[in-house]
Amino acid sequence: MKIELAKEYKEQLDALAEEIQASDELQTYLDTEEEDDYNAMKEQYEPRIAMLYEKVAESDPLQLVSFEEEIMRGEFEGLYLPKALGFSVLRGEGNERDKYQHPQEHFKNMLLAVCNSANFDILKKRMGQTIQMGFAYSSDIWVTNLISEITNKRVRYYLQGHRLDRYRDPRSRKVGLFRYKKQFVNENYQSAQFPETMSELKVHFRAVKSFLMYRVKSRFPNANLVPHMKSFITNKIFQGTEEHLQLTGLYAFFFELNEADTTELKKVIDKVRSEMPEFDDKWMDFVLELHNNPAFDLNPEADQRIANLFDLTYNDSISEFYKLTNIIHADGYTNPEVQEAIKNFYNGHEGLSAINECVRKTIFSYFRRFMENLEESQYPAFMEMCKTFKVYMGIFLNQKFNQRLKELCMVYVKKLLKVYTDKRGRDYQDIKKFIAVTFLDFKFLKSKEIVELFKTRRKRRTKEA
Repeated sequence: MKIELAKEYKEQLDALAEEIQASDELQTYLDTEEEDDYNAMKEQYEPRIAMLYEKVAESDPLQLVSFEEEIMRGEFEGLYLPKALGFSVLRGEGNERDKYQHPQEHFKNMLLAVCNSANFDILKKRMGQTIQMGFAYSSDIWVTNLISEITNKRVRYYLQGHRLDRYRDPRSRKVGLFRYKKQFVNENYQSAQFPETMSELKVHFRAVKSFLMYRVKSRFPNANLVPHMKSFITNKIFQGTEEHLQLTGLYAFFFELNEADTTELKKVIDKVRSEMPEFDDKWMDFVLELHNNPAFDLNPEADQRIANLFDLTYNDSISEFYKLTNIIHADGYTNPEVQEAIKNFYNGHEGLSAINECVRKTIFSYFRRFMENLEESQYPAFMEMCKTFKVYMGIFLNQKFNQRLKELCMVYVKKLLKVYTDKRGRDYQDIKKFIAVTFLDFKFLKSKEIVELFKTRRKRRTKEA
């Protein structure tokens, strides 16, 4: 369901529309019909529309479609429409062939508003690429039907000219979208429509999930989304579906909730957990998905928040996992007793299972934070930490874990070699001896690679004139 624009935003837009209609800039443009005079009006009023748009996008993103519908009104003279048209193109959910998964009716409505604008001849100069991409990602039948709604032959010919044959090739569409998106990389235009029925859930799930992940990783305030999330999560018709589980997971991990909302969420989780087949496996698959996304940091605080939502007396692998993470975060991953507990847990599950991968990701996140905060002068601490690296390499026996650990270590070692350049110095010699023994033992490097790492690079002499 589309969310209507809040009264305060509507009133501000109404006041701005009145100001535009009463402005000297508009009167001058109407008298001259010169593009320069339209641009003078654009420079005066578009930034103000943009400021209000950005405010809505940050605090009330579900109202963006309603905002864009408001500025289609003739009183705005087409101001900001070309940019908002681009937003509507980029919101569309694409499939594996880079075609829209669903018809983009909002894009159609905005394009028709531009085409029917008295200022079309000026506006069209700012939206050619947008129309090309919108048509490229839409079906041929859909584009044909849209163009047929235009009564002005000149406008129809213009639109026909933006159906480019090269975008029939999926590779060209992918390249085109990549280039087009770069223009909007710093813009906040994401919105979503929360489902209210099962059929809407299947249609809108991916878009809603993508929207929520964008909001979380961009660290926008999400307090105004909480009522919509609560309505979705407590809706019994969705409970027990994987879509519900994943959106509930995002809500649980990343939304700041008061005591009442937390209690309500805990009840929903308890109910779904007890009724949904293979809930624990599907939950761990989702947690692993978050771990594998570099935009999210499942830190100890996030684990603790989730552990508090689950009843850990329940007999399943989720209880096992969060009991273990509680021990790790409380007593420390360098503690021998914790290491033994991790080993016993790990050996009790399949090595390549999602739950074991989550354990590896949890430990690796500690290593990553340690290494990223380590100064070059603290290399003795790195040498000491390598003992812990070896313990976990022995527990996990996982090549991918070892490779990621190697990459982490190599970044730090290269930093050290840029700082400690005196080959006769004690620091350089200590580092060299340590790397030569430890990295060979870890199988991070071969003997030849270690020699190459510490080899002096001779500067090429410049030829004399």
